[in-house]
Amino acid sequence: MSPTEPKQLRTGWTTGTCASAAAKAAVTLLVTGTLPVEVEVELPSGQRATFPVEDSGDHGAVVVKDAGDDPDCTDGARMTVHATELPATDELIFVAGSGIGTITKPGLGLAVGSPAINPVPARMIARAVREVTDKGLELVFSVPGGVEMAKRTTNARLGIIGGISILGTTGIVRPFSTAAYRASVVQQINVAVAQGERELVLSTGSRSEKCAMDLFPDFDEVCFVEVGDFTGVALKNAAKLGVEKITWVGMVGKISKLANEVMMTHFHRSDLNSDVLVEVAKAANASSPVLQAATATKTARHFFEVCVEANELGPLELLCQMAKKACLDHFSKPVDLTVIMVDFEGKWVVARA
Repeated sequence: MSPTEPKQLRTGWTTGTCASAAAKAAVTLLVTGTLPVEVEVELPSGQRATFPVEDSGDHGAVVVKDAGDDPDCTDGARMTVHATELPATDELIFVAGSGIGTITKPGLGLAVGSPAINPVPARMIARAVREVTDKGLELVFSVPGGVEMAKRTTNARLGIIGGISILGTTGIVRPFSTAAYRASVVQQINVAVAQGERELVLSTGSRSEKCAMDLFPDFDEVCFVEVGDFTGVALKNAAKLGVEKITWVGMVGKISKLANEVMMTHFHRSDLNSDVLVEVAKAANASSPVLQAATATKTARHFFEVCVEANELGPLELLCQMAKKACLDHFSKPVDLTVIMVDFEGKWVVARA
């Protein structure tokens, strides 16, 4: 690899894969009296992977999560499983131990009161332990430090209390996965709707979400969904589930792309088309400095700053109106929509439509 070539990012393993490996090791210890040095488990694709096993020190098995090059807050998590035989049954019972979350709200596809183990990992775990024994088993999953890890996730907002979730649809963590973020957006909307919420506030990042929460202090936290670049996905899912009112809060860059009818706003996938800036500047009869900023810049931020400095917010209001129209055209059914533009610190509202 030459110095100028980008480094290929290393994949890792989901909490679900690590849980299945730790469960198989714990059950092997229970059945044979010996903790294996490593175990092999099957991924949802049918491929198999091998994991080193550590002793928990109290008759349990540990598999340490390696998230690869993904900035995953559960990287290094010591997925720990303790297994106990259940007489007179062949049932598998999963229990949330310390550091593993428990479901407290509907909308996640899991029963309230159950451990936060998603369906695909649950099947992986069952398949892995059934390679060892057909006996009834109680499996207690835990992760030291899981409560602190969960604070860096949306678990509490989703009603997952007490720790992290055991997740994964492929068993493999792909660095900076847009699929994972997209799934998280859909999940957050599902939970809000399942609780009867019919009004949501969407934001594009932490600063715009902070501003949104300040604007709507009486709203339940579950109503706020950080959609990132997935505005289109969020809008369609919300409309499909019967959400009646949506407030979208973001900054000028994302709004400019929405105004240009781009619903997936990642900067690598959707370069700014400055024609839309020229269009709103002319339509607002903007001054020469603002019009020049629209034609000269490759960033919406510079245009924004010139508009604010000149105290000419008309072009920014028009951007919000265009973004709103594009979003409404994206819906499958009528929805009451408001688009709000905030400054780059997420402290004040600049324009709305």
